[in-house]
Amino acid sequence: MIKFGIIREGKVPPDARVPLTPEQCAEAMVELPVRIVVQPSPVRCFKNEEYTKHGVPLQEDLSDCDVLLGVKEVPSDLLIPEKTYLFFSHTMKKQTHNRRLLQAIVEKKIRLIDYEALTNERGERLIAFGFYAGIVGAHNALWTWGRRSGQFSLPRLCESHDYAEVLAIYEKIALPPLRIVLTGGGRVASGAAKNLRDMGIREVTPDEFLHRDFPEAVFTQILAEHYVARCDGGPFEKEHFYQHGEQYQSMFAPFYRRAHIFINGIFTTKKSPAFLTSGRCIRLIFRYKLLPNSGVIRRGMITEAGSLTQQFNYLSDYLTTQV
Repeated sequence: MIKFGIIREGKVPPDARVPLTPEQCAEAMVELPVRIVVQPSPVRCFKNEEYTKHGVPLQEDLSDCDVLLGVKEVPSDLLIPEKTYLFFSHTMKKQTHNRRLLQAIVEKKIRLIDYEALTNERGERLIAFGFYAGIVGAHNALWTWGRRSGQFSLPRLCESHDYAEVLAIYEKIALPPLRIVLTGGGRVASGAAKNLRDMGIREVTPDEFLHRDFPEAVFTQILAEHYVARCDGGPFEKEHFYQHGEQYQSMFAPFYRRAHIFINGIFTTKKSPAFLTSGRCIRLIFRYKLLPNSGVIRRGMITEAGSLTQQFNYLSDYLTTQV
């Protein structure tokens, strides 16, 4: 019988997500020849007691487990030699900051099964958080607007037990007539679009977004053919754009001029035309005043009280740039 251990997340700040819920653990131990134990944690989205109530014992020392399950990178000093680990190592793209982690995994003779590498026969990833990242990103965009403007209030998703709890709040919230532009058609954008619809925000066409006014909150979802055009005036071709992004120019300006909130759901490269220049970003900051006032975000604050903060003073020439 194989023994699985769910590790306590060691990356700082620790992740509250879990590889298996208490219900999934209980089901697996009934239907499969496996045992599962959980390393106690004070930060998981599921409490220790929720696992024990489902018959999953707590165990601090996981050295007798055959397979160890986590979510994010495991600190090198916490890796147990000669074990099988499953987690997102973020090493597949040769990320420099995790080079030492991969070296430690090799040195300790660990078998690493990276969730990112699990694919089906067609090469499609089986485990990806893109859809849920879109849900959280869209919620956070509205949370930020509400907190900054004072027009409405939303809870943080990380403080909610599950999505059903948040949906109940969405039913009661009254949103102002915001205009939201969402880019992309993949997993992230699909998650964001679902979240906006769950909030009761009406979806409109790109043309309606640009040329009509609405008494309620609306959003439009635009794809590459809406926000870029070939520099030579030729017809848009998606594959050509992906291969030769430098031959395209941004057509996003009409959308950002109409939007209160921009939610980006696409991956871009250096060859792709930028949605917003630095000058445009600063003008939008002044227009909507959306930067937080306190906490660690202050270190990244570009403007305050109508002026650039000291660390971003080098952007002063952008303040006079025409958008």
